[in-house]
Amino acid sequence: MTEYRYKAIDAYGKVHTGFVEAKSDVDVEYRLENQGFDLISCRPYRRRRFRLMQRSIPRKDLINLVFHLEQLTASGVPLLDGLTDLRDSVGDTYFRDVLSGLVEAIEGGSNFSTALSRYPHDFDEVFVALVAVGEEAGELPAVLHQMAQTMRRTDELIAQAKRVMTYPAIVGAIILSAAAFLLVYLVPKIVPFVEELGAELPFHTVALLVVSDFVGGYWWLIVTLILGGVVLLDLAAKARPEIRLLIDRIKLRLPLIGPMMLKTRLARFANYMALLYGAGVTVTRSLEIAEHLIDNSYLREAFVQARQNIRDGMGLSQGFARVQVFPPLVLRMIRVGETTGNLDESLRNVSYFYEREVQETIEAVEPAISPVLTLVMGALLGWIMISVLGPVWSAATGIS
Repeated sequence: MTEYRYKAIDAYGKVHTGFVEAKSDVDVEYRLENQGFDLISCRPYRRRRFRLMQRSIPRKDLINLVFHLEQLTASGVPLLDGLTDLRDSVGDTYFRDVLSGLVEAIEGGSNFSTALSRYPHDFDEVFVALVAVGEEAGELPAVLHQMAQTMRRTDELIAQAKRVMTYPAIVGAIILSAAAFLLVYLVPKIVPFVEELGAELPFHTVALLVVSDFVGGYWWLIVTLILGGVVLLDLAAKARPEIRLLIDRIKLRLPLIGPMMLKTRLARFANYMALLYGAGVTVTRSLEIAEHLIDNSYLREAFVQARQNIRDGMGLSQGFARVQVFPPLVLRMIRVGETTGNLDESLRNVSYFYEREVQETIEAVEPAISPVLTLVMGALLGWIMISVLGPVWSAATGIS
């Protein structure tokens, strides 16, 4: 199969462009006709090996896809008709191309989960595994409903965590920009006037002059060291797994941010683990699949060790406790679920408690961020103003 870039027109005269995998130009025309388009032109497209960004289905569109299919399949509408209807109504070119590929794969004899597995960048292993379980059990609408609810809660949790981090980042950038402007542009213009007055410069003014001279003369070195350090650290983490483990472990130990990161990831893991186990997937297989959801290598390694302990014959709670990484709440709820036989319900409780704790932390921290940042900005600007205007005032007092 070759990827083609095409240009086509619909029945209303609107021009569409996009990408499609096909065997030949004739196959491209046939595939576009199935979408209601008339081919204008097409050519093979070779994607660049290195790209800054890779297209993927936005999380919002993915949630809408699951909701759409869950409603239609629950109403008795065939899956293929639901996908075709959604394909013809979406505006995003990439999303439409993916849906077209799914429709063509199903029309070619593949089941839904196999068709989804052709797009691993858009549909992760958990997504595909849950759909496969739903197909095998004949409960695809119920599985899609659970997936939609879980994805919605996860999306809300991620959005809240991002929101609480975005505001400090923006205000911090403003503070640094204002300080850099004062140190590089304003202070060097005022200092000669202060020196001409002949006033004795206090220590905090001397310190400000030293900082201003360094920032003004070596700003390029500061920027280079920061960017170079970030790039080198990222390359070292990719080349050496032990460095990545150390960095991810430090992230989880950061004040305030670390516990939020840990709870967010544990809540997401517990959600999908409960979904997989409740759908009939074995414990070890559920762990193996859900591990891919963890983007922290230190925490993922802990799950791998726990799974290995379980395979070696330990009980579920004992296997997790042996790792000595997971909080007591997780171990206690797993022990309860293991004892009662309701592991999926216990895991949902873990997810609920951690989601609630993250939300409460965000609600408590978010109002406190603004005054703290205001205090930092006031202290920084106050230091600059006092260091500059203090000698002027002293000199003026001496002259009078």
